[in-house]
Amino acid sequence: MSIPFLACFSLAAAALLTLPLMAAELPGVQRTEVIYGRKFGTALTLDVLQPPKTNGFAVIAVISGGFFSSHDSINPSYMREILDRGYTVFAVVHGSQPKFTIPEITQDLHRSVRWIRTHAAEYGVHPDKFGVFGGSAGGHLSLTLATQGALGDATAKDPVDRASSAVQAVACFFPPTDFENWSAPGDTQVGIGKVGRAFHAAFGPRSEVLEDRARLGPEISPIHGLSKATPPTLILHGDSDKLVPLYQAEIYKKKADAVGATVRLDVKPGADHGWANMEKDLGTFADWFDVHLRGLSR
Repeated sequence: MSIPFLACFSLAAAALLTLPLMAAELPGVQRTEVIYGRKFGTALTLDVLQPPKTNGFAVIAVISGGFFSSHDSINPSYMREILDRGYTVFAVVHGSQPKFTIPEITQDLHRSVRWIRTHAAEYGVHPDKFGVFGGSAGGHLSLTLATQGALGDATAKDPVDRASSAVQAVACFFPPTDFENWSAPGDTQVGIGKVGRAFHAAFGPRSEVLEDRARLGPEISPIHGLSKATPPTLILHGDSDKLVPLYQAEIYKKKADAVGATVRLDVKPGADHGWANMEKDLGTFADWFDVHLRGLSR
């Protein structure tokens, strides 16, 4: 379930980075598309995937590649390891670049979590035990929810806006964590550099002015939101990743240890930005959610 975070570098890289390459249904899994919000008149949608025997817990799949999101990229078959464990999966599609920037996309994710929490009883899931997973850009957005999830506005007219956007457990593949220190201290990619130029639209016009760029970097980098209260997080990252360097996961893990947050980093020797049979690693994600959502021992 990787994501075309840097898909423009080559078609081969794009293939590695696409969440589900071919959509495939799973027998017995009920799939329902719903609208969780609207943006300038356009519907924001998510698919609810309910296995035959649910365990009463929700896991959010962030469908994102290069901060581009498409309903066609939702692949229930890819998520078999999580669905077979009984989790109800909410596959979230967000507004995409080049029209929307990372801060705007982030708001879609917050809205989706609030919508799911508001409607939790309808889908038979625990309203206070949400997991989230994604890869590359989707991993970044998963960590953003982990570090920025917050209480809603108690005075809002819309009941969805009153709900919390916090999640309780995270698992992700090769996520960007600090755009200002990409492969080494001071290697900024906030709208500049190899990554920043390739996906300039995702960073938006704020990245074009030095002072604005200095404020945007911390805003969109999950590492700055790490605290002891950050939910338990699992990161899988290849040590030969040429797109999002392993350094991104290492500095996130280092800061997590310093502040007392629970972050586990599993390094895949020789793996690039995606590897064969990645869907099997979703079993490891399911194990993580079993422990940190359901309270099971592993």
